[in-house]
Amino acid sequence: MDIRAPDQQYNPYRIFTREQWARLRDDTPMTLEPGEFERLRSMHDRLDMKEVEDIFLPLSRLLSIYVDATHRLYQAQRQFLGIRDRKVPYIIGVAGSVAVGKSTTARVLQALLARWSPRPRVDLVTTDGFLFPNAVLERQGLMQKKGFPESYDLPTLLAFLSDIKAGRRPVRAPVYSHLTYDIIPNRWIEIDRPDILIVEGVNVLQTGRLPRDGKAVAVVSDFFDFSVYIDADEPVLRDWYVRRFLALRDTAFTDPRSYFHRYALLSDEEATATALAIWERTNLANLEDNILPTRPRATLILKKGADHVVESVALRRL
Repeated sequence: MDIRAPDQQYNPYRIFTREQWARLRDDTPMTLEPGEFERLRSMHDRLDMKEVEDIFLPLSRLLSIYVDATHRLYQAQRQFLGIRDRKVPYIIGVAGSVAVGKSTTARVLQALLARWSPRPRVDLVTTDGFLFPNAVLERQGLMQKKGFPESYDLPTLLAFLSDIKAGRRPVRAPVYSHLTYDIIPNRWIEIDRPDILIVEGVNVLQTGRLPRDGKAVAVVSDFFDFSVYIDADEPVLRDWYVRRFLALRDTAFTDPRSYFHRYALLSDEEATATALAIWERTNLANLEDNILPTRPRATLILKKGADHVVESVALRRL
């Protein structure tokens, strides 16, 4: 994995093979029980004991180093400035394409980090809740661009993250339903000053257009202390998306309340053609134009192969 511009000699990342990365686990204990893997795993992802041992336990160990160093720096700054400030949560961003396994990664990290001693409070928020409601997207002609940067209520998301970093309590986030494919009216989750917050979403590493006058322009990743990008080749992502669509056709889509209920009776051929059309029209365009360009901004990149197993890890140099 070479994460640099064509004319750039210096690679800002250290690249590890799976075997090299697995050795960095050292003595980090396995705190997940075998029965938990099914709960943490999304429908089509691969998650087993070996994947956690080889990939996520070394990452948990690395994050413990980062979180501890940040906490010590924060305490030293408070002492230097002579201030008594509120506790500032450590925020981890998880980014990547549709169907790449962001939700599984975020849930596994949450489970592992919450079992550090002395049991920090670890919350998880997805940016789906900050999408505009379907009625707004339809009115603005953005339903075919759901998941693109312009489909999110960015001011509300930035205000949420600003309140989290300011230590305000509690802070509310909207709730999204994958069944109805829409924001649930008057439903919220409350985040109450966690030690660590994981923010998962396709476009969380997006940057904004820089102003010509030098005024500050906030972007979501400004609030991150560490970020993970989950990577896979486009043909692999396309195949995973189609497989997930076919699986959902036989499960969630059969519910009459599902936004995609109309696809439940499609044949395999019809469902595959429909999934490919959606991928080409929406998800591939979003990947190429918005998601993949943010990969070099991540602190750490997990590169997956066709079997959903992480094959290599890239860690940004300090």
